[in-house]
Amino acid sequence: MKTDLIEIFQTIRAAMQPYETFGFSSRINSDKEYDLWSEKNIMLLGKQRNEIYFAGLKVMTSSVTLHFMLIYTNPEVKELLHPDLIKLLKGKSCFHFKKLDETLMEHITNALNIGYKAYKQNEWV
Repeated sequence: MKTDLIEIFQTIRAAMQPYETFGFSSRINSDKEYDLWSEKNIMLLGKQRNEIYFAGLKVMTSSVTLHFMLIYTNPEVKELLHPDLIKLLKGKSCFHFKKLDETLMEHITNALNIGYKAYKQNEWV
């Protein structure tokens, strides 16, 4: 069980980084923040956009946050995610982690995979 916020951040970031080879780009990649974007012209929520946020990770004072945009744009996706992960959802699309074990990490990896498949299906990446 990991409780060190930097270690939690590094573990989740390591799971996110391979998505850079699948069409996402990182604009911020520091010791405490990481994000992924698709730089593609799309129509989303009735607006033309030339980019879309995929996910972002940040070390905060008491937790590591994972912003997962797919839940914001497609709230029904929550039904596909494990209940233990959903328990950590604060607000519309932000998960807060204070500890991380292998099982929770599997749930995060699964969520990222679901997100990638949805972005690919919608031609957002």
